Amino acid sequence: MLNLSPYFPITNPTLVFLVVLMVILLAPIIMGKLRIPHIIGMVLAGVLLGPYGMDILVRDNSFELFGRVGLYYIMFLAALEMDMEGFKKRKKRMMVFGLLTFLIPFILTYIVGIRVLHYSVTGALVLSCIMSSNTLIAYPIVSRYGLQREPSVQLSVGSTMIALLLALIVLAAVTANYNEDAGALFWLLFTAKFAAYCGLSIWLIPKFTRWFLRRYSDAVMQFIFVLVMMFMSASLSEAVGLEGIFGAFLAGLILNRYIPPVSPLMNRIEFIGNALFIPYFLIGVGMLIDVRLLFAGGSIITVVVWLVVIGTLSKALAAYLSGLAFRLRLSSGNMMFGLTSAHAAGAIAMAMVGMKIETAPGQFLVGGDMLNGVVIMILFTCIISSLVTEYAARQITLQERDLPAEEEPAEKEERILIPVKYPEYAERLVNLAMLMRDTRHGGTLIGLNVVYDDEHMRQNQARGVRLLEQVTRYAAAADVKMLTQVRVAANIANGIKHAFKEFQANEVIIGMHMHFNVSNKFWGEFHQSLFNGLNRQIIMARLMQPLNTLRRIKVAVPSRAQFEPGFHRWLERLSQLASNLECRIQFFGRQDTLALINQYVTNRHPDVRAEYLVMAHWNEMPQLAANIAEDHMFVVVTARKGTVSYKNAQERLPEELTKYFSGKNLMIIFPDQYGAGMDSMTFAEPQHTEEQSFYKSLSDWLHSMPTKLKNAAAQWKWRRKRK
Repeated sequence: MLNLSPYFPITNPTLVFLVVLMVILLAPIIMGKLRIPHIIGMVLAGVLLGPYGMDILVRDNSFELFGRVGLYYIMFLAALEMDMEGFKKRKKRMMVFGLLTFLIPFILTYIVGIRVLHYSVTGALVLSCIMSSNTLIAYPIVSRYGLQREPSVQLSVGSTMIALLLALIVLAAVTANYNEDAGALFWLLFTAKFAAYCGLSIWLIPKFTRWFLRRYSDAVMQFIFVLVMMFMSASLSEAVGLEGIFGAFLAGLILNRYIPPVSPLMNRIEFIGNALFIPYFLIGVGMLIDVRLLFAGGSIITVVVWLVVIGTLSKALAAYLSGLAFRLRLSSGNMMFGLTSAHAAGAIAMAMVGMKIETAPGQFLVGGDMLNGVVIMILFTCIISSLVTEYAARQITLQERDLPAEEEPAEKEERILIPVKYPEYAERLVNLAMLMRDTRHGGTLIGLNVVYDDEHMRQNQARGVRLLEQVTRYAAAADVKMLTQVRVAANIANGIKHAFKEFQANEVIIGMHMHFNVSNKFWGEFHQSLFNGLNRQIIMARLMQPLNTLRRIKVAVPSRAQFEPGFHRWLERLSQLASNLECRIQFFGRQDTLALINQYVTNRHPDVRAEYLVMAHWNEMPQLAANIAEDHMFVVVTARKGTVSYKNAQERLPEELTKYFSGKNLMIIFPDQYGAGMDSMTFAEPQHTEEQSFYKSLSDWLHSMPTKLKNAAAQWKWRRKRK
């Protein structure tokens, strides 16, 4: 018989990494066939391959390193993907759920530890700290279902950090009793360090992040910068006396608004974590578990049974009581229980702290039975957590599908045309389109480069191909579909208009020139030809800095803008932009217009932080310039001549923007107008009132007047010739 024992355990780093990658690849496939959550497969693979299983792999330093990174990554992603407005609105509920999910397991475990397991008071307190905290080990399941912003998920994430913080504080108090330096000075110093750490992080990290993102746009550098912030925060958290996972979570909360959920940077962070670091952590957790202890007899079975029963029951009690108090659905209670019921490396770290404290010669605060019981308990709670979370995620997804659908657009797909010319500016325009598009309708971006039909045509075509390849890679990094075309035309504006019709696009996002030698005017004949030749929405943008560093959007809205057919389209675009950037948006306009904007934003985007300020007359717009900071964006909703919301004051718009808003982030929106192609509007129009119908008829009449006058003049000339 072939003896394989000399070849195992594997110590060659190349082979170790190969085996781990094979587990990461095959576990989801096998678990998918068995209809079991993938996470369980990772943990069971660690049990099977680890030193307490088939002894194929040694839990070397690589598992310690990548496992720690994976644990940080779970907490960091959980904070990074949170809806901060929802977080603020639900902070009281998070506090209540956090206290319940800490106190109920803490009290029940303490009673069982004293009365049933006969531990000492301090030993029972350490065990209570372990059981009252939890790890979001099932969070990747939530990410897979796209439920990161579900209220029950946010409550679970927030309560996890509250329970962990309280458990670490109690553990510090218990261990301080065995420290000669413990006392009032110890707690005073701990409180001062904790307050300084949180205060400096909240103050310094945003400033440093804005400075870095404005100056460096390289994808690799931005990704490394995010990791540096995460590990720096985790390291400082450990220096203060807390676990590093608290620092990783805090860093995620602070960086949340600087990394939009639809950005390429977020896509890279999620990809690396879910593909490597988090699976490495799960496999490493499995390698700590010795299932053979269950068959060894003795008190270990009693410890495991009580820990699993009390730990699961207490977390379930806290979740369902909170769900009942908050009037949430049963599926939300299942989700809260599933996410908060697992214990992992954090529990082992707390147990290891107790093992280092000697209560008597040869006796330690945490004994072998407790440690082994905690390790095996981790396996059962991870399985329970994964199964319940998977079930709850399916429940919530199915319930969302069964809800009555809102008024859906008649258009089957959004298509946004993005003409690009300058490489240094193209990615910002694509990023703007990604942040403004409605992801529910699977929009397609169309990159266009138009070159003149002259002697340099071939060279310009080659440059255009390279530029479009660059923006395509940028969009692909965020999983956004993009079509491209290099077009030859005698006139750039005509080339854009023809491409718009060929691709059946809905709107155009184009940059305003940053090079002053293009035109002496704010917009030249090119832009005028474009917005006069297309009756669909055109957005002209001048972006002086990365969009994710913006803090506020200010929008000037003309009177009677609500009667234009494109009213809901531009309002949806700006709402999506403010939602993804998580920045404030202020609307300036007439009272009746602001009331309709408020109604739309409240119904469709309740989490957007919107403010409504009355601007009695369009002439007041230059006064807004005094309050436009460099990290603000000023948006002007204008109109074409002959439309309902057009006014003579808009004739001065180019001069006013040049004079008062020079060097500012600027966006000019020409909304959809009546005419051909309006039957494919993205957003359904509301029913028109009598006043709206009057303005619509007036707009149609004014819009057709130039054509009627031209036809009348032509007939008059023809009649004169005949005479």
